[in-house]
Amino acid sequence: MKFLRKTSKKKQAKKSQTPFRLNFLFVIVFLLFAALIWQLAYLQIVNGNKFESEISSTDTQTETGSVQRGMIYDSTGKVLVSNSSSRAITYTKPLSVTSKQMYQIANALVKYVKIDTSTLTSSMKSDYYLGNEQNLKAVNNKLKKQITKFSSLSGTATYKAEVAYVKKHKLTANLTSKQKQAAIVYSKMSGAYSLSTVYLKYEDVSDSEMAEVGENLSQMPGVKIGTSWSRSYPNGSSVKSVIGTVTSKKQGLPSDQLSELLAEGYARDDSVGSSYIESQYENVLKGTNSVTTLETQNNKITKEIKTYGGKKGDNVVLTINEKFQQDVQDIMESAVKSVEGSNPYLAGAYAVIMNPNTGAIYGLAGVNRNIKTGKVSENALGTINQSFVMGSVVKGATVMGGLMSGAITPTSNTFTDQPIKLKDTPSKSSWFNSSGSNNMQLTASEALEISSNSYMMQVAMREAGFNYQENASLNMSTSIFSKLRGYFKQFGLGVKTGVDIPGEASGYEGPSTQSDIGKALDLSFGNYDSYTTIQLAQYMSTVANGGYRLQPHILQAIRGTNKDGTLGKTKYQFTPNILNVVSATSSEWNIVKTGFWDVVHGSNSMRTGTKLADLNPQVVAKTGTAQTFYGTNETTTLSGVSYAPAKNPQVVIAIAFPGMSEEDSINMLSMHEIYEAYWKDVQSSDGYTTD
Repeated sequence: MKFLRKTSKKKQAKKSQTPFRLNFLFVIVFLLFAALIWQLAYLQIVNGNKFESEISSTDTQTETGSVQRGMIYDSTGKVLVSNSSSRAITYTKPLSVTSKQMYQIANALVKYVKIDTSTLTSSMKSDYYLGNEQNLKAVNNKLKKQITKFSSLSGTATYKAEVAYVKKHKLTANLTSKQKQAAIVYSKMSGAYSLSTVYLKYEDVSDSEMAEVGENLSQMPGVKIGTSWSRSYPNGSSVKSVIGTVTSKKQGLPSDQLSELLAEGYARDDSVGSSYIESQYENVLKGTNSVTTLETQNNKITKEIKTYGGKKGDNVVLTINEKFQQDVQDIMESAVKSVEGSNPYLAGAYAVIMNPNTGAIYGLAGVNRNIKTGKVSENALGTINQSFVMGSVVKGATVMGGLMSGAITPTSNTFTDQPIKLKDTPSKSSWFNSSGSNNMQLTASEALEISSNSYMMQVAMREAGFNYQENASLNMSTSIFSKLRGYFKQFGLGVKTGVDIPGEASGYEGPSTQSDIGKALDLSFGNYDSYTTIQLAQYMSTVANGGYRLQPHILQAIRGTNKDGTLGKTKYQFTPNILNVVSATSSEWNIVKTGFWDVVHGSNSMRTGTKLADLNPQVVAKTGTAQTFYGTNETTTLSGVSYAPAKNPQVVIAIAFPGMSEEDSINMLSMHEIYEAYWKDVQSSDGYTTD
């Protein structure tokens, strides 16, 4: 019994402890919940606005990086323009940075890097001087005493007053060499947009500079080590003027395109095509910039993720054959130098060589000669942007206009070559019949063969509905100007050809009033309006291919890049672009083509293209001689157009020598040399390519 009582007491003790333990646990849980509630209240009530602000200030930004430009090749795959890489020191401007911080970084950087100060300006020095807080405070204290209500000035007005004060008192006169270098760096950093990258040094970065900057990057937030790219010309610069240029880091983006290019994602000191091919195909060559995603909080970068590595620009393949281009350029330069002694007003020489079936340009060569100094310089672009009165080369278009208008027909086209004598107008005649002692009957083809001016004038008068009689008044409507020009333009004479090189000129049209009506006769034989050399090439191509006016083009293809750096797959191939069709019958075309054949191979001793008769394959041609003036001095433009082979045209040559003082055969001799170079460099004489 005693044992049972003892057991009962233990049970009672345990029962009495259980409520205590439960109460203790309840207290602990209560305290934990109370602490949690207090923490939540603290976060929500005390610091709620702070954390809400931090959350709302978190953002994602993107940073872009430049890539290599695409390369430019000639038609044979030879590299014309490539890229040279160099080490660079760059600065990516943070989202939030003060002038004081940039001032400190600039001063730190020039301890390790030498900066060229040739572009340093007084404004840059002033900005740098004011980047020092003590200097800025001292200047403002002075200005407050001098300018009433200085503190209420706008930010722009304050800045102008500060800079003016620094300059007026020559406060930057004693800047050290290192401070001047820092001023250049500070200017570049200040001018950058947030998260944009600028080059602080991109040429001649030495090994020691790279090492020291790399070791001290932590002291210079935003400063990085990178790569800069510039254009190089591994096979010479024979077509550099046609290819054009890109802006340098020093030049930056063109000022007239600044807003547009910045909106497209360019940085201020990015290289961009600024002229000709580099500009025309900028969107192809520039590539796609790399993209880095930046996660930011409170204007500080917390994470960087490179989301796109960028893509090098695509490559442009030109129709130009570099070897041939150089040979033609040499031919034209040698020709000018060979005759300049007896031709003081010779302005230069120009040649265009193209495929009449595709419009592909094989060569653009030009030489400019300074008449006052005699200096000869390369000017290939003169073929598209300079126009001259070309003379008789246009007579094929005059004859075709006469045939198309019905003024003459394939079976009725004979006129008497005679001096054209009209009332109150000086006599106009052919070169071989100025006195009228050599009057002769000529068909249209024969008129082309010996280059009859009289014949062309009679065609024009027929088109105007005027019945010519000696000493009669020239009673024609001014509509004859637009009629003649309308036919010329169908061949590309007097209208832009559409060549894919910026800056093409359309030529010049002389006045077309009633008082100028006699000039319509001059227009008919090429001695009034002016044309570019590439217009002559398009005109002759239209004759050669039977009436299709094709757009001349220098782009052959756009191609990618293989992993080994070689030309990759074709992404775009230029196809012939027909601008208009000259609608004429085969018998009408035969009139002109026969005349052009006879210019070189005819039986008349007065034919003008005999210098080309020995060429193989055989060619057809038309020469031109225009009477012009340099001041009061009478000069001559010698020109020529030709295609070959005669029965299967594959190449057209157009050539011009403006400002000759005497008639010469330099146009035909130069054309002969160009043909020889063409069959050597571009195609073999049997028509097959040699590549």
